[in-house]
Amino acid sequence: MTSINSNTSSTDIQKKHISSEIESEVLDRYAAGAQAPQASLCCPTDYDDIDLKLLPQEIIEKDYGCGDPSKYVHEGETALDLGSGGGKICYILSQKVGKTGNVIGVDFNDTMLSLARKYQNEMSEKYGYSNVSFHKGKIQDLALSLDQAQKWLEKNPIKNVEDVAKYEAYCDEIRKTDPLIKSNSIDVIVSNCVLNLVKPQDKKELFKDMFRVLKRGGRCVISDIVCDEFPTDKILEDPELWSGCISGAFREDEFLEMFAENGFYGIQILERQAEPWQTIDGIEFRSLTVQAYKGKEGPCLERHQAAIYKGPWKSVKDDDGHTYYRGQRMAVCDKTLNILTDPSGPYSKDIIGLEPAEIISLDDAEPMNCRANQSRNPKEMKKSKINQIKTIQGDDCSSPNCC
Repeated sequence: MTSINSNTSSTDIQKKHISSEIESEVLDRYAAGAQAPQASLCCPTDYDDIDLKLLPQEIIEKDYGCGDPSKYVHEGETALDLGSGGGKICYILSQKVGKTGNVIGVDFNDTMLSLARKYQNEMSEKYGYSNVSFHKGKIQDLALSLDQAQKWLEKNPIKNVEDVAKYEAYCDEIRKTDPLIKSNSIDVIVSNCVLNLVKPQDKKELFKDMFRVLKRGGRCVISDIVCDEFPTDKILEDPELWSGCISGAFREDEFLEMFAENGFYGIQILERQAEPWQTIDGIEFRSLTVQAYKGKEGPCLERHQAAIYKGPWKSVKDDDGHTYYRGQRMAVCDKTLNILTDPSGPYSKDIIGLEPAEIISLDDAEPMNCRANQSRNPKEMKKSKINQIKTIQGDDCSSPNCC
């Protein structure tokens, strides 16, 4: 077993074993999977027959995943599929978002992209609208269009070190001026058994870029393979297990924590495979579908609002350290109350939001110290009483420890 200490993560361990050979194995195996079905690439997943009815059989047979994040996508949304492969999830999403929505698939494998693009016209005719596009890119670098980079290289072939510098400068420029996926442009990101294929040293950038491209209030719905313990050296040194969604698996608890570390909130497990898909060296590997939201950035403003947690737990704590006690009026800032009561968010079914009788405008609201975790005095919320009682003193809430 790999030697670890309390500060070691599964990503740190994976970094020591990743090599160009492993990355090449991933590319080659998925290219082969686009040519002929490979049942061992990922665990079998059941989809709604209605979603599959119009899909070409070739795409169905050459799809590799471990879950169905598409079931959590809604009409009219702009959806981004990371590691879109042969296009199966994208074409299912096309039906989910409808003609008012938009679907973007990003993949690094040319063979898979060719398979997905092969059926674009056919699927548009079947649906009666065209709302799907496929792009070459790395999911940990969603600003760089590799289709554009390839066109530049065809006109400017690299012959020396100076040419490499010019190419890198071009890539940096189009990341800024013409990004593949613009910041704050996506309603929902989905991915199906792909994040574990990203090199360990790139996984932090992957989560940062997912956060960047989502709109405020947007969310990720990610299906991936996780493990219950750190993989052994034997597992990590096997290139075939890397391409088979095993060696790069997140440890289950760390997978959820990666979202929290990168600013997401409302993180929850939507589905968890009861029985492990595979057990290797005594370590269980299974499918997990996780949802996480973006949108807790911004100042904390005091508007004399409160939130009541309905239960059934005696108390709960959110990702920013706010504790909500069952049945109590807890003082919250305007931003937090909006998050808690958003009907499309993760909390609204468990929270009652309360506004004061006299509404304070955002322009007149003072900074609020959200770290106090204090209850709101009912008198503070009644007419002519607002200025008589102060539950929480105003404070600068720009600290990273604040919400």
